[in-house]
Amino acid sequence: MNRSLRVIAADDEQSVREYYQELLPRLGHQVAVAGSGRQLVELCRAAEPDLVITDIKMPDVDGLEAAGEVNRQRAVPVVLVTGHQDAELRERALQDHVMAYLLKPVRQADLEAAIDLAMRRFEQYQQLRQEAADLRQALEDRKLTERAKGVVMRRLGVDEQDAFHRLGRLASTQNQKLVEVVRAVLEAETVFARLEECTRPPAHRPGRTRPADNSSKSQVADGAKGERTMQTQIGQSLT
Repeated sequence: MNRSLRVIAADDEQSVREYYQELLPRLGHQVAVAGSGRQLVELCRAAEPDLVITDIKMPDVDGLEAAGEVNRQRAVPVVLVTGHQDAELRERALQDHVMAYLLKPVRQADLEAAIDLAMRRFEQYQQLRQEAADLRQALEDRKLTERAKGVVMRRLGVDEQDAFHRLGRLASTQNQKLVEVVRAVLEAETVFARLEECTRPPAHRPGRTRPADNSSKSQVADGAKGERTMQTQIGQSLT
């Protein structure tokens, strides 16, 4: 890897921190060091590093917990370093943000290889996450489009293919994305539903009679007329 990285390295041993401060600049990276898990979190919040290198067992908050907290705030790849090799630590290290695992003592060649591996894995991981997010959005947009097609079919009395064609044509003429037009249609349908509720006569209560109210009838008629006008305008847009 040729790119210079902003690295935060955490270890509770001063000699190890000094080693990182000496070694990482030789590899072309900028480095800041932390002596505890809490300090690691604070430095990451302030510096927004490209990579975290951390020991596991440290005072207050251990390296894995600190790395998890850092990644809840902002995604960053992590290289774990430890002087202890046991099954529990390896199991805990199997987290999304942990991209490489090293045993002490850390040699330059091993660290250089781990950094390269961590960054490559992280890029692939981020790409997969984005693809998954795009797929979820596409599925959601598809559901909205199906609903909008149903609205157009019902309001304009056209078949499914014609409804989809009209939505696409309106998006093109309005210089909008299809999903933007779809959302506008669904929002308009919500308004129509409310207008229909408003134009329904109130339920009659037995035992009580009310004199005819010509003004109320006029308001209902005006409301129905306004609804028909709005339907006509949207129908013309989709024609």
